[in-house]
Amino acid sequence: MIRPHVTLIMAMTVDGKIAKSSGHFTDWTSKEDKQFFLAKTKDIGVVIMGKNTYNTFKRALPNRLNVVLSRQGGNSVSGQLEFSSASPRELLENLAKRGYERVALIGGAAVNGAFLRAGLIDEILLTIEPRTFGEGLNLFSGIDVDISLSLISIKKLNKDVFCLHYKIIQ
Repeated sequence: MIRPHVTLIMAMTVDGKIAKSSGHFTDWTSKEDKQFFLAKTKDIGVVIMGKNTYNTFKRALPNRLNVVLSRQGGNSVSGQLEFSSASPRELLENLAKRGYERVALIGGAAVNGAFLRAGLIDEILLTIEPRTFGEGLNLFSGIDVDISLSLISIKKLNKDVFCLHYKIIQ
C-alpha cells in the first residue's frame, strides 16, 4: 500500500499522560511546545485527529488540512476540514491518492491506538513536559502491543522541556 509517512506528535507529562480526560485542552503545555507543534504540523500540512481532540480545539487548525475521524461526521470546509469514518488504512490510502506524502497524527489516545494497531505510525515526536497528572489518558488506548523504538534525536525546547524523536521499528 502506498501511503503518507505518519508522524505522531504529542505532548506528555513525565508520568506518561497526554491529558487528564478526553475533553482536557492542551493549555498545560509550554509555549515552546505549542510553537514546535504549530511549526511542525504546518510543515507537514495535514493533521489527523479524533472528534474529542477536535472538540478541544473548537475549530480547524489554520494553514493545514484537518481530518477528523468521527462516526457522526460534521460540516466539512473544502481544503481545511474534513470528517471521515474511514479506517486508518483507508484514510491514508485516500490521502495518498490525493497527493499527500506526510501526515501528522495528533490524537487522541484511541485514534493513536488504532493507527499503531494497524502498523501505520512511522515515527513519534514526543514533547515531555515537567508535570504530573497521576490519572489520565495514556498515549495509546485500546491496544496491547510490544513495539520497539529507535531514538533519532533529543531536542531541548526550554530548560525544562524536551522533545524525543523516535522511529518505530517494524
